[in-house]
Amino acid sequence: MAKMRTVDAAVAILVKEGAIEAFGLPGAAINPFYSAMRANGGIRHTLARHVEGASHMADGFSRAKDGNIGVCIGTSGPAGTDMITGLYASWADSIPMLCITGQAPVAKLHKEDFQAVDIESIAKPVTKMAMTILEPGQVPGAFQKAFQLMRSGRPGPVLLDLPFDVQMAEIEFDIDTYEPLPVEKPKASRKQLEKALDMLTAAERPLIVAGGGIINAGASAQLVELAEILNVPVIPTLMGWGAIPDDHQLMAGMVGLQTSHRYGNETLLQSDFVIGIGNRWANRHTGGLDTYTAGRKFVHIDIEPTQIGRVFSPDFGIASDAGAALDGLLEIARERQAAKSLPDYSGWVADCIKRKGSLQRKTHFENVPIKPQRVYEEMNKAFGKDTTYVTTIGLSQIAGAQLLHVFGPRKWINAGQAGPLGWTAPAALGVVRGKPGETVVALSGDYDFQFMIEELAVGAQFNLPYIHVVVNNSYLGLIRQSQRGFQMEQNVSLAFENINSPETNGYGVDHVKVTEGLGCKALRVENPSDLPAAFDKAKALMEEFKVPVVVEVILEKVTNISMGVEIDGVNEFEELAERGEDAPTAIIALLD
Repeated sequence: MAKMRTVDAAVAILVKEGAIEAFGLPGAAINPFYSAMRANGGIRHTLARHVEGASHMADGFSRAKDGNIGVCIGTSGPAGTDMITGLYASWADSIPMLCITGQAPVAKLHKEDFQAVDIESIAKPVTKMAMTILEPGQVPGAFQKAFQLMRSGRPGPVLLDLPFDVQMAEIEFDIDTYEPLPVEKPKASRKQLEKALDMLTAAERPLIVAGGGIINAGASAQLVELAEILNVPVIPTLMGWGAIPDDHQLMAGMVGLQTSHRYGNETLLQSDFVIGIGNRWANRHTGGLDTYTAGRKFVHIDIEPTQIGRVFSPDFGIASDAGAALDGLLEIARERQAAKSLPDYSGWVADCIKRKGSLQRKTHFENVPIKPQRVYEEMNKAFGKDTTYVTTIGLSQIAGAQLLHVFGPRKWINAGQAGPLGWTAPAALGVVRGKPGETVVALSGDYDFQFMIEELAVGAQFNLPYIHVVVNNSYLGLIRQSQRGFQMEQNVSLAFENINSPETNGYGVDHVKVTEGLGCKALRVENPSDLPAAFDKAKALMEEFKVPVVVEVILEKVTNISMGVEIDGVNEFEELAERGEDAPTAIIALLD
């Protein structure tokens, strides 16, 4: 066995576990770990401008590809507290991510030493494990356990806190004999899956709700095959969007209060049976439970046993990894298909397709300033099926989910449950690291963009090209819309007369100048007819300079985006599509 510093052992473990992409900021208390990374040479490090940004980069990298685990590294004290929002975002969406912090020496932890904070206690509520490692000999086992936990059951993040003296201590360690711990995932029994399929085939109008657990399990192909064998329509959740391509005839639309399709909501309301796989029944998907559950039976399959019954009690629940459940369901469905014992749902499918071709929202507006719906129409034209979209919360995300199209798993990367503003830009950089050479398009409102705009410099420094569409209405638009119920509009306007940039015409921050000052490229669009040329120019600039390119679109300041408090009561504030030209990029041409 070789004697080495604990940090050298830890870095060797990262490499053997395949976690070789790190994002962070060095500091005095974590410098030993950085010296180990330098000596090892097997981990690529991207220097962030803010530790929260580094955590979102690691999160985005984890989401980009099956099996990825992004690593976020920072020093003691505020670096760890800066990571908390990133940990929360990954924990809420079941994303594996490893955060590593430096810490004051063990003997100083109770002395209020400089930048010594109990990050273990702070991080525990938003991690699968948070541990300040007090004994050098525990370092290998702690990292080994961290990787097992991140990959087992419902995935999630881990934080490991390394006191300075623990980092510097030497231990006996042999990386050649190190082995990852087995990953633990529950698996449905055949008897359970037979009952679930019996319940589905006893229904007249069944649906499959496909959650993010299917994408986490890398099981999208199995989902599509199962849906095709059964000929049953699929409703993806926001986190499951892309598990079945938007242009598949069995993709029946998304359901919910905000990020939903009119036809998706109507199809759910017409159904009599729903099997949810790898989903949480999030409140913005269900709305009022009485409306959502009335007149239909439910089966719920989830990897986390305590998730079943958390929101409402299903008629039948199964604790299982989504991939294992789909594999088992496929086996049974193939047997029944061969025996010609499956029901014929062609009439139900035809009804769903008819709704998809009639219940559409208008996107083709000629207004100046630009209406947001037109931006998404032009994005559908400009960006192909291989595009990966990255976004977080806001009217931009809500309207984007209603109007954009997604054609595969991990092509819609969204901080769904936590929804932290500022997540989009750094997460997009992490996605670019995880999808080199692929088309990545981020979508932000002006405030999300401003939150962590400094991280654009990371894209310039490390040549991480992507296109960032910023829809600028100079408002906190989602909050302004929610304030309508209070008969007010308070503290939500971002507009001011920028004396240094009169060309912004009262829209406040000059995003073009700031973007260019950070080493990136930017375009401003004020007329909808200029959007196609702007997107073409952005692609050319990205290809030439290998940096992020911002396309800022000046919107009308007030647009109310479709939403409501019940899935049968979504308010449609804008004109609806009546003719094909009203929604020219709809996934199915409007049935005139």
